[in-house]
Amino acid sequence: MESPTLAGWVGDAEGFAGRQWQREPAVFTPETFASPFDLDELDAAFDGGLLRTPYLEMVRSDKVVVPPDAYTTSRVINGITHRGFADRAKVVAQLRAGATLLLRCVDQWHRPTGELVERLSEEIDRRVEAFFFLTPAGGQGLAVHRDDADVFALQVAGRKTWYVHDAPAAADWSLGELPDDEHSPRRLHRVLEPGDVLYIPRAFAHRAVGEAGLSAHLSLTIRDISLRDLREALEQRLAEELDLPARPLGEAAITDACATLLGHARARLDAIGPEDLRLAARAARARRPATPTPAETFAETARDWEAGGPGVRRAGPASVGRTWRRLRDAARTTR
Repeated sequence: MESPTLAGWVGDAEGFAGRQWQREPAVFTPETFASPFDLDELDAAFDGGLLRTPYLEMVRSDKVVVPPDAYTTSRVINGITHRGFADRAKVVAQLRAGATLLLRCVDQWHRPTGELVERLSEEIDRRVEAFFFLTPAGGQGLAVHRDDADVFALQVAGRKTWYVHDAPAAADWSLGELPDDEHSPRRLHRVLEPGDVLYIPRAFAHRAVGEAGLSAHLSLTIRDISLRDLREALEQRLAEELDLPARPLGEAAITDACATLLGHARARLDAIGPEDLRLAARAARARRPATPTPAETFAETARDWEAGGPGVRRAGPASVGRTWRRLRDAARTTR
């Protein structure tokens, strides 16, 4: 596993791949630690005024539902009331009451986090997403649960106690909160300090409780192949080099299409091996962008516009006049 980003957190990335990756939870304390999102960036997001649901959520593990109106506010824009804008005073009040602030898909709206996610995704050839948790002392945002992802938790402020349990014993395991009778033996119990990095393998049950002060961590979730991905990849491979009319007319044509399709699928199945399918599924997953493709900035557009580059050039009054005179003179010469 060659990943400079992972190596910055775990040290020896190859050793990590052989010992811990998808096998064992572990805590690392890198010599240099820098999270792209911290409490200052959180304040900046609130100051910007555009943070809103569904990127913003407050959760509790004690089954108490925190309604959006308890931590958001509404605004009137062009005479229409829009709800769901983050309200810092309300959020702080909910934190004091024991709720956890959860910011979803930070990589979609915070550029430095998006750059980290894109870099890590390219290095390990998997889809990555980012979430931010802010938890008060004694607070627990989520009950014991399993994620369909490997998770790196980057502790950026305060202290948080983590409890990580075994992987599921059965192959057909479920996501989300675990019933009380399914709690497996504990594999890791550790208090994270700022600068620590926790790795939780996919499907390993876990929970976290805030310690002194406000505890904040950035979670990077790394998605792997699912049965749905394999099915979609198989369907794509079976359809390769298939030449059939999209809308066969009549029963005879439909029957012929069925026979051709079945024959093609059988031939393709004989040529597709498990490794081919795995690689196809992973390649298809990698092609789904985790973050939006960077577009030309407005500053670049403005420079191109003024310079007459690839963008659309603005036709100001002078150029409009020149164009009109050329058209007028051309009309006169054709008379």
